[in-house]
Amino acid sequence: MDTSIARRQILARIRAAQGREDEPSASEREAAADYLARHPQGPRPPLPDDLVTHFIEQALRMSTTVESVDALHDAPAAAHRYLTECGLPLQAIAWQTLQDLDWSAAGLTVEFRKPEDSDRVGITGCFCATAETGSLVLLSGPETYASAGLLPETHIAIVPASRIVAGHEDAFSLIRAERGEPPRAVNFISGPSRTGDIEQTIVLGAHGPYRVHVIVVRGA
Repeated sequence: MDTSIARRQILARIRAAQGREDEPSASEREAAADYLARHPQGPRPPLPDDLVTHFIEQALRMSTTVESVDALHDAPAAAHRYLTECGLPLQAIAWQTLQDLDWSAAGLTVEFRKPEDSDRVGITGCFCATAETGSLVLLSGPETYASAGLLPETHIAIVPASRIVAGHEDAFSLIRAERGEPPRAVNFISGPSRTGDIEQTIVLGAHGPYRVHVIVVRGA
């Protein structure tokens, strides 16, 4: 069963037990939006005006590698440089939203589909990114499958500089403003997957990609 359908059914049962209709009324939605608008935010650390530079600094601290390019059409060549320097395959799967970029001219073979077990490189965009923690924010959807940034060993993400916000609070505000209801999955990715479960030794790639590389597009 689709996760979003299952979630709706669970919430409908809870509402039924409370003697309410299955779906929230317009007045309930307005009251929730009003509460969010009036609710004071908790203390937040101060951030510099240059969110792009701060995002890059924090991403590097999380073991993400970063390259900046001037325009979106420069991203395929940047991806090729990274894969070549790391000795990685020049084949990848990618989000369907990236089909308009000329990957073949950059020397890459890219298929726009969900990843399979044998795929080693996944290329995604992002909904936004947070400067405070150097995190990527990915929203799942028919053309922006979450698995593209989770299953392959190497995750390359294209981040428009204009989509870098200050913190997580700003990311959720942007989701509400632009999408209304959150999608089935919202993933915050802060560097390669890691764990310290075994003798408190950090191991990368335990539950996801070994490598996360971000291409920041300053002109987008």
